[in-house]
Amino acid sequence: MKYINIVVDLNHNAFMVNKLKFPLLFLFIFNGLITVNAQGAKIKVSTRVNSDNSVSFNFEKLDPGTFTLQLNLTGLSNSISQTEQTFNLKNYQGNFLTLKPQIKEQGIGYGYSYSFIRGKLKPKYDPGFIYLLPHKLGTKVQMAEASFLGAQYFGDKTPDDWKCYIFYTKQEDSVTAVRKGVVVQINDEYDAKLDEGVAYTSKTNELMIEHGDGTIAVYGGLKRGSLGVKVGQTVLPGAALGSNAQNRSPMLYSITLHLIYLKSNDIEASRNQNLKNSKSFYGFVTPHFFTEGNPDLVLSPKEEYTAAATPELVKKELTKKELKQLLK
Repeated sequence: MKYINIVVDLNHNAFMVNKLKFPLLFLFIFNGLITVNAQGAKIKVSTRVNSDNSVSFNFEKLDPGTFTLQLNLTGLSNSISQTEQTFNLKNYQGNFLTLKPQIKEQGIGYGYSYSFIRGKLKPKYDPGFIYLLPHKLGTKVQMAEASFLGAQYFGDKTPDDWKCYIFYTKQEDSVTAVRKGVVVQINDEYDAKLDEGVAYTSKTNELMIEHGDGTIAVYGGLKRGSLGVKVGQTVLPGAALGSNAQNRSPMLYSITLHLIYLKSNDIEASRNQNLKNSKSFYGFVTPHFFTEGNPDLVLSPKEEYTAAATPELVKKELTKKELKQLLK
């Protein structure tokens, strides 16, 4: 029986917005690009008929990040299973489902399709977790909150939990990890500049780091060629990632930062969406930061903060091996 592979990936559609009298805006469209029978897919599913007539469903992936896979079974015979199932795939390969035959001497009839999306579905995370500011210790930064571009230009509704920060520095500065995690995606192909008359472009460099609790930090607006980390690398809190890029103002440099988690894998519901009625698969975390003078702070726009840390804060998620490396 034939099957179809449906791949959902986190690719932004490239676009630009003409300049208007608005502050810096941000559009978050992680509803992604849906393709059928995709070549070079991040995850490949295969099946194997075993000697006992059971059927094993296996996966392979090159991406180090966690993915949620949705499997749809059709035409199932000689076996009992839910027709729609969701699986959390963390390793690079493995078995995620085995169908058992009802009549052991006969084979199982089946067809299947699958879709997947980055992230662990509805992870349990601590909303009060303390993050570091995304700059080296002692750096003074000013924070602004980025508006949801879809609401400003396309009539879309701003997500209820929307939260995206812009961190400004007066000089080019190192961007650092706000928390321990694994680098899962890098885009480093764009020069940080906007053409005359354009207020926003999606062509910005991004770095995505997945944390141990399933949340993902997305660092945007990094300087091209400045990244010093690789996909698959584990970075510790305060580790240098790259440099911030010059903003439209010749006197400022900036990055964007938002913390997200996968809250929905309802891919079918997204097929008829557009910029006016899009619903993100992702939820947004309002982070608490450690700053000089305040160990637990929800930042306020237009305020200036100084990056700081304590040894206990840096070490709290580290393994024994990482602690030894840190002491060297």
